[in-house]
Amino acid sequence: MNHDYSSEARQSYLEALKEKIEHDIAKGLYYGAVIRVACGGETLFESAIGSSDAEGARPLKEDSVFSIFSLTKAFTNVLALRAVERGQLALTTKVADVIPEFSGAPRDRATLYHLLTHTTGMPGVWTPKPDMLQDRLDELLQAVCANVHGAIEPGIRCDYSPVANHVLMAEMLRRTDKHERTFGTIIQEDLFNPLQMIDTSMGVRADLRDRKIVPDMRGVIPIKVQGRTQPGPHSLFEEAVNEAPHVGAVSTTKDMSRFAEMLRRGGELDGARILSPNTIRLARRNCTGQMANELYRGVALRAGWESPPAYIGLGFSVRGDQIVHHQFGTLTSPETFGNYGAGTTMYWIDPVADMTFACLTAGVMTQAANIERFQRLSDIAVSAAL
Repeated sequence: MNHDYSSEARQSYLEALKEKIEHDIAKGLYYGAVIRVACGGETLFESAIGSSDAEGARPLKEDSVFSIFSLTKAFTNVLALRAVERGQLALTTKVADVIPEFSGAPRDRATLYHLLTHTTGMPGVWTPKPDMLQDRLDELLQAVCANVHGAIEPGIRCDYSPVANHVLMAEMLRRTDKHERTFGTIIQEDLFNPLQMIDTSMGVRADLRDRKIVPDMRGVIPIKVQGRTQPGPHSLFEEAVNEAPHVGAVSTTKDMSRFAEMLRRGGELDGARILSPNTIRLARRNCTGQMANELYRGVALRAGWESPPAYIGLGFSVRGDQIVHHQFGTLTSPETFGNYGAGTTMYWIDPVADMTFACLTAGVMTQAANIERFQRLSDIAVSAAL
């Protein structure tokens, strides 16, 4: 293909990507987005579009800091895989062998593998205890052990876990850490610092506060998600210190792109080795077969869609080989993997197209609308990999 024509065609797709986001914002679907698309490590497109609020009073910037919600889980997952590589844990390690208070059949047969694949047999509860504060790991752990019990044998059903799995994983990491560090210190020293994710933190660091976008839940998240020092029903996301290993991180699109780039490169970035290529190849395989994700089965049925397979690997969501509604698109390769968070945030890596995609947005969307939004954006983006 003629190089000039290829560049022109690629640019047309990237312009279409921006136009689509602008169109969505104009329709009021959400307020704004900071997006970054790269191919082979080269940034193809980076832009801050729209604003942080419905009034458009605060335009987003490329260095805007967002609550990334469940993208926090991706960090916890990678640290768990890293611990397996170093012999600290095994995929077959039973949770109860590390956390004895996590007792009682059948949940006491759940392993790290079951945590990573959301197949513990426990229901996917949104909070382990009504109206509890969620900024401290010890309190989250106590509530999980006391209130989230196994419903079926591990490995039989896929129930996406909004909270419990990653609380347990974080505590397993903490209890087996040879330096006896806190989870916050582990994630900072073993992940954020090596990857030079300078604007990523568990909680809103003082130097990030001025750039922090306060999430507008828009009635989509009706439950309280609270921390102990900040006001409001969703104050957890504004806490300066936050140990919630499932939703507690803040980040920028640039930093999430660095995280994705590390995964695209087989676990290494700028000389920092986080995971081995073999582990990543294993982790991005579908581990849940044709099981449905019970959370998204309900989303699909309410939207009138075919219920898709869960397509979950070792901590990563996978695009999979069926054409179904999917946030990673329908034109990306079946091997595409990544994570997403609560109607606002997503990143993926397509190893066939050699692409990474990261997008953090303002204005929380309902689950079905969010899937459709990111499916369209992902399809446009991957089409630029000519």
